[in-house]
Amino acid sequence: MDTVWNWIMSVHDAIYAVMGSTMYYAIIFLAVIGLIAQWKLYEKAGQPGLAALVPGWNFIVFLKIVGRPASHFWLFFIPIYGQFYMLPKVWIEVVQSFGKRDTIDYVLVILLNGLYILNMGLNYDTRYRGPVYNQAALPPPHKLAPRPQLA
Repeated sequence: MDTVWNWIMSVHDAIYAVMGSTMYYAIIFLAVIGLIAQWKLYEKAGQPGLAALVPGWNFIVFLKIVGRPASHFWLFFIPIYGQFYMLPKVWIEVVQSFGKRDTIDYVLVILLNGLYILNMGLNYDTRYRGPVYNQAALPPPHKLAPRPQLA
């Protein structure tokens, strides 16, 4: 455990050596953007925006938006599984709840999370479509049979 902690501290020291205290301002700026984004997204989904500021409650509301039970909150505390499987999966479900079903949307929500969520929250064209967890998948498209032509 000490080697992991020493590695984290060495990464921090390397970034701090380059950026100085500006690093902390950048982190605070990104946190504020994330809070505003979550607030707008919750309001668009018909949930209280204030929930974005309250730890724990914001996660329960986050799960409610995608239709997951609140008991799934504990799955995020399982090491590795919670951070590398469950969190991206639920973010993709959030995007699907707002009608975004392209691969580029999934990639953007994982890579540029706060900015993409802010974009969804402020975009007038994006509407909340309802929870997607445990919903039946759409049937695959099928080819139409040719129709006889009338003369």
